[in-house]
Amino acid sequence: MTDDPFARLAPIRFGREICGELGEAERREWWVANGRGGYAGGTIAQTLTRRYHGLLIAPIDPPLGRLLVMAKADATLVEPDGRRLPLFTNRWGGGVVEPKGYLGLESFHLDGSVPVWRFAWGDRIVEQRIWMEPGADTTYVAWRLESSGGEAPLLSVALLANGRDCHGETWPPGFNPDVEAEDGTLTMSVANRYALRIVASSGSIARHWDWYENFDLPIESERGLPSRDTHRHVGEAEMALEPGRWNGIVVSLDPAASPDLDAALARRRAHDRAVVERALAADPLFAEAPGWVLRLVLATDLYVIARPLPDLPDGQSVIAGYPWFGDWGRDTMISLPGLCLATGGFETARRILETFARYVDGGMLPNVFPEGGSAPEYNTVDAGLWYLLAWRFYVETTSDESGLRRLFPVLESVIDWHREGTRYSIRADPDDGLLYAGEPGVQLTWMDARVDGREVTPRIGKPVEINALWYNALLAIAVLAERIGRSGAEHRAAAERVRQSFARFVMPEGRGLYDVIDGPGGDDQSLRPNQVLALSLPETPLDQGAQRAVLSRCGALVTSYGLRSLAPGERDYRGHYGGGVPERDGSYHQGPVWAWLLGHWALAHYRVHGDAEAAQRWLEPIGDHLADAALGHVSEIFDGDPPHHPRGAPAQAWSVACTLEAWWRLERIRRASHASD
Repeated sequence: MTDDPFARLAPIRFGREICGELGEAERREWWVANGRGGYAGGTIAQTLTRRYHGLLIAPIDPPLGRLLVMAKADATLVEPDGRRLPLFTNRWGGGVVEPKGYLGLESFHLDGSVPVWRFAWGDRIVEQRIWMEPGADTTYVAWRLESSGGEAPLLSVALLANGRDCHGETWPPGFNPDVEAEDGTLTMSVANRYALRIVASSGSIARHWDWYENFDLPIESERGLPSRDTHRHVGEAEMALEPGRWNGIVVSLDPAASPDLDAALARRRAHDRAVVERALAADPLFAEAPGWVLRLVLATDLYVIARPLPDLPDGQSVIAGYPWFGDWGRDTMISLPGLCLATGGFETARRILETFARYVDGGMLPNVFPEGGSAPEYNTVDAGLWYLLAWRFYVETTSDESGLRRLFPVLESVIDWHREGTRYSIRADPDDGLLYAGEPGVQLTWMDARVDGREVTPRIGKPVEINALWYNALLAIAVLAERIGRSGAEHRAAAERVRQSFARFVMPEGRGLYDVIDGPGGDDQSLRPNQVLALSLPETPLDQGAQRAVLSRCGALVTSYGLRSLAPGERDYRGHYGGGVPERDGSYHQGPVWAWLLGHWALAHYRVHGDAEAAQRWLEPIGDHLADAALGHVSEIFDGDPPHHPRGAPAQAWSVACTLEAWWRLERIRRASHASD
């Protein structure tokens, strides 16, 4: 077995058959991040197809006030005879694609998280890499000549910068930074905001002051959003290429960022290796894991970010997805076991749990932290319940009873507030002990889309997965109390009452569970995947017959990449996710496949059938998807209809985490079973 963990990752590599077809090369995207909320991303073709593509999107107003500050570094080989060979491609309004650098792209692959391009124009072969410095708002772009027939060429690089909100559009008259260039360094300063430094590892940088206008962004057009962009051409770097030696630029908000490309690349690769090696050290089962599983292990690093607090400077959180999501309470707690506990990131898990403890209010966790520092929003009924489950998983994995003792009052307050009543009519019904939630005008469950101020799936009443979580949260707080020598009897008694009352969700004739009971319109019989959580969570309130009925009924929701949010044949089913904002939001939970639910399906399948290996096989198609959309990652959603085209955010934390967690838990069960035979 090799000692290099990179060698065991499932290869993600494409030749000219993908790279040379523009549609295929644009469909596949690379994303890298720095752990601070900053990131970079683009397509294999190096075209801009989203407003979010760029070389440095940085949290100018941390943790999540992110601006696009560096858009592109368009490189051209300049031959001694004057010929110009493009190492980039641009899309322009009107359908023009020029230059067509993708036609010279011989291959593309990921080296760990680092995207690698290999261009071959005749006997000129050039490798290009892009990576970010861990923990810094710094991006490196480097080129290396691998073969040279005769005199080596020059490399000319057009530097395109910006200063807009990553979610917005460029307003050229309003962006007039100060730009200075001297001795291979260009500085773009925005008064009282930031200074961007671009340093060439060799050669020179000349100042420019013009606009590159009318970039076409086809993905934004598909999303019904403005699809043109403009970037400021601030400079031109020129350097000689030498065979076997890296040359390039460092783009940074850190004035001390090192231009030593070899050392910076070594740091990035060491960081990536450490992510995989940490998982291998934490659980030996990863030593024999399939390569696609190790790819998911490496992918987890993209999502953990810093969220420092005055009394917790090393606070951390989780980006729900790239490129447009921030950190969400629900997504963070659902993702934490897969992102941190399965991979040996125990200290990170502790920091995340302690960070969110500071935000518990009225027994609730924030649903979302708005960008720009606005007050967090608490419109979620389940984030606090997932928080208790995350604590249970954390303590079971780490035995950190001292941390539990310190924060147990916060955890118990979550139960107390939900039992007695908190925001949005969330309360335990005194008649049956089940959790009721919801008021007109607000969405509280994960199915939270709104169109024109109207809730698409209101789910007011007693949603099935909320009460499965409530049952598990009551048992979790009992287990946690007992870990520190306190009685859990009261919580166990409350859980038993919920278990008995949960029978109210069971539909007659083996038709599974109601999605919501006691709603304004009565009981909701819609076939949705929420009932699967009554099987997949650690404790189930259902007897074996009801469990089998749920699994059988939900088979109609299952696809290769997750579970449909509504069954085909239901009145409101939408098999395709697309169109403008109202169309997309209106169909968001009405049929699209959600990848985070695939792990829950696999765990539910094991609970019913008791075959861990068979349950794991449901997860394997995700390994194929890692070579599509966001390379090495898992998309947020997919079309409900075949072939299940990836949609939504191309890289989603809980899609990665829930798949990895399910595989990890099932592998532990499988090995324990084999050991006992």
